[in-house]
Amino acid sequence: MKVGIINVTGYAGSELTRLLSRHPEAEIVSVTGRSAAGKRIPEVMPYLWDVDLPITEGIDVSVDVVFSALPSGASAIALLPFIKNEIKVIDIAADFRIRNASLFEKAYSVKHPAPELLEKAVYGMPEIHRTEIKSTKLVANPGCYPEASILALAPAIISDIISNDIIIDAKSGISGAGRGGLSSNLMDLYAEANENVIAYGLDGHGHKPEITQELAQLSTNNIARVTFVPHRIPMTRGILSTCYAPLKNPMTKSEVVDIYQDYYRAEPFVHVTKVPPQTKHTLGSNNCLVYPTIDEETERLVVVSCLDNLVKGAAGQAVQNMNLMFGLEETTGLENPSLYP
Repeated sequence: MKVGIINVTGYAGSELTRLLSRHPEAEIVSVTGRSAAGKRIPEVMPYLWDVDLPITEGIDVSVDVVFSALPSGASAIALLPFIKNEIKVIDIAADFRIRNASLFEKAYSVKHPAPELLEKAVYGMPEIHRTEIKSTKLVANPGCYPEASILALAPAIISDIISNDIIIDAKSGISGAGRGGLSSNLMDLYAEANENVIAYGLDGHGHKPEITQELAQLSTNNIARVTFVPHRIPMTRGILSTCYAPLKNPMTKSEVVDIYQDYYRAEPFVHVTKVPPQTKHTLGSNNCLVYPTIDEETERLVVVSCLDNLVKGAAGQAVQNMNLMFGLEETTGLENPSLYP
């Protein structure tokens, strides 16, 4: 299949290029980049030296699928011509994730250019929406924090073992902000990020309505009450999400683990671990590791999950969705194990 990538020079776009350059069924035929237009990929990203394509202002050749890695708010505008022409589209930004246009506009402070498409988009999490992804032409790739958090909580909500009072404490490496969200002065960035942990988005983070929407859809009463606190930590990649919720009835850890293992038994990229996972355990892979346990004294479920925010949290998930949309084996091009240490 012929692939076009919008905004190849961002972190998600370059990671997508790295993955697709080794995909046996995909051929990257066009890439765009606003600031790098007129140059070739190896000039801008020498580590992708063997993907020797020109970076253009727009996709100017025929394609079968388009990925957009533009910032949220700009992505939908760039994708509209392809959507109208019935070309399959995967949006790595947030523009089609939240089905309520008012909530999207509140979260991202921008008016949505195509609210009529929000109900048509499929949330691109195969562990929940696999069937819908296979038949759609418009996929909204999940955010990195929501990916880790929803996968941590889905089995518990579906099995109805927790009450509706969820706390999510999540940490991300600095690449989670995207290249556009970082200081242009790398020395200043290092000085501010090194040996420093920051909580942010306490008055409302763009990923909270996305998390709430998907968890509510899984619940019996279509309601999710979520407190979400993200943090930036001084590492390059990785998301670690620790989720808490009261149990409706007393349970043993073994019973909870059985629920999680049953739910994820057939999933190729989500693994229930016997020990708490670490972000290094998922570095460079499309895996999400999930560790459920209980606090016996407070009768509270505690779930730790982790993933690479640029792979399962962005580009790898996008490739997984593409595979499903084109009837390929879901794991195609994503079999690489994690890097360690």
